[in-house]
Amino acid sequence: MLLPIETPRNFVGYGRTPPDPQWPGGARIAVQFVINYEEGGESCILDQDKASENLLSEIVGAVAWPGQRNLNMESIYEYGARAGFWRLWRLFTELNVQATVYGVTLAMARNPEAVAAMREAGWEIASHGYRWLEYKDFSEAQERAHIHEAVRLHTELTGERPYGLYQGKPSENTLRLAMEEGGFLYSSDSYADDLPYWVKRADGKPFLIIPYTLDANDMRFATPQGFNAGDQFYTYLKDTFDTLYREGLDGAAKMMSVGLHCRLIGRPGRMAALRRFVDYVLGHDKVWIPQRVEIARHWHQHHQPAGNP
Repeated sequence: MLLPIETPRNFVGYGRTPPDPQWPGGARIAVQFVINYEEGGESCILDQDKASENLLSEIVGAVAWPGQRNLNMESIYEYGARAGFWRLWRLFTELNVQATVYGVTLAMARNPEAVAAMREAGWEIASHGYRWLEYKDFSEAQERAHIHEAVRLHTELTGERPYGLYQGKPSENTLRLAMEEGGFLYSSDSYADDLPYWVKRADGKPFLIIPYTLDANDMRFATPQGFNAGDQFYTYLKDTFDTLYREGLDGAAKMMSVGLHCRLIGRPGRMAALRRFVDYVLGHDKVWIPQRVEIARHWHQHHQPAGNP
């Protein structure tokens, strides 16, 4: 069967000549730290879900238990909220490094003290959806309702609506629903580039995508053939930073996202590696460490697509 060449997917991107992002201060790289706050929003039959959670824990290869609680899984997630979050909070506030939180709304509602600490630190709190669930299994109407409830409750909890959305487990409707909601400056449900890029809404107006990462991400501590020691995590982050920093010397600056999860990197044996990497980044000049919303505002200001007022 012969397939058409035309496709709605974009394989071209910026091509051989990506734009100079013009990062503030002439930075050669933008390093962006994301703290995923998910604990309390994962699958659990106590929350009327069909099965227990099975992803991103110390139980590599775990499977969902239909109709049953997995107390081991539950306690691992609880660790992230009770202990891991506070290690991350102390590290970033001690070193005066900014971060973006991907906050699952129900999880935040269940730990107001953590939300207060995020606000005290001045972190951006973006939306990670109402629940940390597979939205491919939701109807369009159900997902729309969850997005609107996430925005409503997020605003109530934090005092400000979220400007970014990372659903994390998106459906084919997620991006369109995020655009239609009307208040988001960006979406991060993409891993397609090292720079932000524009897509078109149904009305032809541009909408910003700030890609995220699954490789420079502590989730690989919880996957087969992932990181099994802090040194591996540190080396991978350092190599990524060094490569992008070198590219920035030639006028091709990029962004580097670092994905963190409270229940994973928050374990003592892994935090040392994260501290080493943050110290390494801080030891370089011409580095910008923004929140994602700062990247969004910078791109909106300096890199509007042609033909957009």
